[in-house]
Amino acid sequence: MDNYNQHIVLKTNNLSIGYKTKKEETVVASNVNIELHKGELIGLVGANGIGKSTLLRTLTNVQNALSGQIFINNKTLKDFNPEGLAKALSLVLTEQIASKNLSVFELVALGRQPYTNWVGNLSDEDISIINKALKQTNIESLKQKKCFELSDGQLQKVMIARALAQDTDLIILDEPTTHLDMYHKAYILKLLQKLAKETNKTILFSSHEIDLAIQLCDKMIVMTNTNVVSDIPCDLINKGTFDALFPKDLIAFDKTTGSFRVRK
Repeated sequence: MDNYNQHIVLKTNNLSIGYKTKKEETVVASNVNIELHKGELIGLVGANGIGKSTLLRTLTNVQNALSGQIFINNKTLKDFNPEGLAKALSLVLTEQIASKNLSVFELVALGRQPYTNWVGNLSDEDISIINKALKQTNIESLKQKKCFELSDGQLQKVMIARALAQDTDLIILDEPTTHLDMYHKAYILKLLQKLAKETNKTILFSSHEIDLAIQLCDKMIVMTNTNVVSDIPCDLINKGTFDALFPKDLIAFDKTTGSFRVRK
């Protein structure tokens, strides 16, 4: 059991998420119990407005949980200081970056901030880790380009490289395929699958690309109006979990193909 627990990178215990004001508490999801292991690619899916971003913000300490516990490498989230958390998890958001005048190398180098001194000087080891991240994401040829010169797909790879350069056990991405065409959606998720296997890092991403996630993920977290479930894709299909994601009047889930189709 101890050996098994060593491989649990992220775990929640009866987690309840939502929003609290002085007057009331709004629960988005409760009794969330998930375990994410080393080397796994995990897709977080659900309908618009179901609470995927709320869950990710809570897991990354951007907002407080209503109740329950979150553990990263067997340490509770609330026990991390900012520097320690930056060495435990890296976060890739959908917001436009404010530093597009930076070169690709300079932006990826920002991932080393938790490890550099206050001046921000890069050591030989830092530079080696940055170059490795550029290679792992296939963007070595873009190294000297300014970020404003990049396509959306290229920029997303740069942000993933920055997360790799941060060298954390856990990488969390909020909708990494937003604004990308079908080819590049598949490319980015296939790249994340490859990175999880090659680096043994745990990669959690939220997405509306449910069909792709079913094909590529080791595990999925599915949020519905009634609960949050986590399992391998084939078991989720067999349990009928995807049937409950959307109203049945327009689309239906086909268990044979593992995809959604429009009702005729």
